[in-house]
Amino acid sequence: MMKRLGYENRAVDAVDRTILTMLVANARTTTAELARAVKLSAPSVAERVRRLEEAGVIRSYTADIAPETIGLPISVWLRIRPVPGQLQKVVEIIQSIPEITECDRVTGEDCFLARAHLASVADMERIIDRIVPHAMTNTSVIQSSPVKRRLPPLPNSTGR
Repeated sequence: MMKRLGYENRAVDAVDRTILTMLVANARTTTAELARAVKLSAPSVAERVRRLEEAGVIRSYTADIAPETIGLPISVWLRIRPVPGQLQKVVEIIQSIPEITECDRVTGEDCFLARAHLASVADMERIIDRIVPHAMTNTSVIQSSPVKRRLPPLPNSTGR
């Protein structure tokens, strides 16, 4: 069972917040660098990181790749509204499209908001054509991203 932003019956404290912020900025930050930043020993920091991992606070470490540098210059958001009775089929289609790199089920008129990275407008059309027999779509091409994916505000130890 994954716990929320507390672990071992203890809230995330200022040291944990610093560790998390540093790891989000650079997942390859060494334990020694983290230890220097929080003024603790490397074994103490390693133990904190291990506990954050076990509690599900830290879910993974990853590389952030710029899609345009690997031949995918077009990024889009697809709003998807399944026709009645087609929700599960739409989920299966979305999951089978490798260009869709993330998808959330959302409230409102649409059921899904999906992000895709594409090589061409023809690829965008191909993806839409796979979805349209089972859902209505609305596509927005991403021009720029003034806010990159980032860590949400972390509550302090009092829960705020």
